[in-house]
Amino acid sequence: MEHRGEIIEQAVRKSGMPLVTISKKMGKSRRWLYLQFENPLVSLDVVLQIGKIIYYDFSDEIQLLKVHTFVSEPEISNVQEEIVYWKEKYFKVMEEYHILLKKIAFLEMK
Repeated sequence: MEHRGEIIEQAVRKSGMPLVTISKKMGKSRRWLYLQFENPLVSLDVVLQIGKIIYYDFSDEIQLLKVHTFVSEPEISNVQEEIVYWKEKYFKVMEEYHILLKKIAFLEMK
């Protein structure tokens, strides 16, 4: 079974993005990145940060978050339904984010 570091390394290498670029965007050294590849317990913050840089979603390979909210979310008994629910919620938030970015860009042009 692969550990987090190995999973990250495969995704990074598959992305084709140079390691030096990734490490610079993170404010770290290339050596630090190599150490993460060897680390079976890479922090989830690092996993998310690398995923954002290389445009990769690690949620299939690494259990990123198990969020239990106190807000009244619908009771979901089926895992597949839960996945669909959170995916739709994510897409909605991303659409709203892009609308805001367009508004900001429009206002900056004035």
